[in-house]
Amino acid sequence: MCCLGYSLASSAGQTPPEVLIGTAEGFLEYSVEEYLQRGDIQGRSEIQVNRLDPRLRLAECDKELTTRLESPAQPMGRVTVRIRCDGTSPWTVFVPAQVKLYRDVVVVSRPLRRGAPIGYEDVSLAERDVGTLSQGFLTDTTQILGQKTTRALLPDQVLAPLHLEQAEVVSKGDQVVISALSTAINVRMPGEALSNGAPGEQIRVRNLSSGRVIKARVKGPGQVQVDM
Repeated sequence: MCCLGYSLASSAGQTPPEVLIGTAEGFLEYSVEEYLQRGDIQGRSEIQVNRLDPRLRLAECDKELTTRLESPAQPMGRVTVRIRCDGTSPWTVFVPAQVKLYRDVVVVSRPLRRGAPIGYEDVSLAERDVGTLSQGFLTDTTQILGQKTTRALLPDQVLAPLHLEQAEVVSKGDQVVISALSTAINVRMPGEALSNGAPGEQIRVRNLSSGRVIKARVKGPGQVQVDM
């Protein structure tokens, strides 16, 4: 829980809505700055606290008001700030607000078909309110390396992790090197891929020396490894 004071003269022993709004704004500014610093994040924010009912009547608090983020866990999007008075006339009020947090994220530069490999020329960085990006986002164009699209994408569309999957680096019919590693041996032999595969995937490979079909894990272009 965080304690933040807001100086504004109360009238007739009451706490005006302006005090609550100022307190919520100050708390959210502090919370966003702390969130950015904790994650070493570059961004800018816009905070808008909703208007409160001017008929709201709360006793003037003889202690410093305490504030905390009621929901959600991070100060982004639609948030609710709980403001509490623990004085002789205690009260609690919940103040809704909107926090827009703008960051540079990866967006698509041109139309991409499903299954297309993605290169640097296909993306760029653009500022977006990340609080509205429920599907997630990427902040570094190097995160697209070795990836392909899982669906068709349009220009200016924010690229989310679910839009990407590892691209195959081995294709059916490719000549590959089969490695068999253990603490005692390191055997390499020629093989032929019998299916496509991305790094980390297990595929069927024909050992060209013995003619046997085995399962091997794709390590990189033209490289597979037998698990031992």
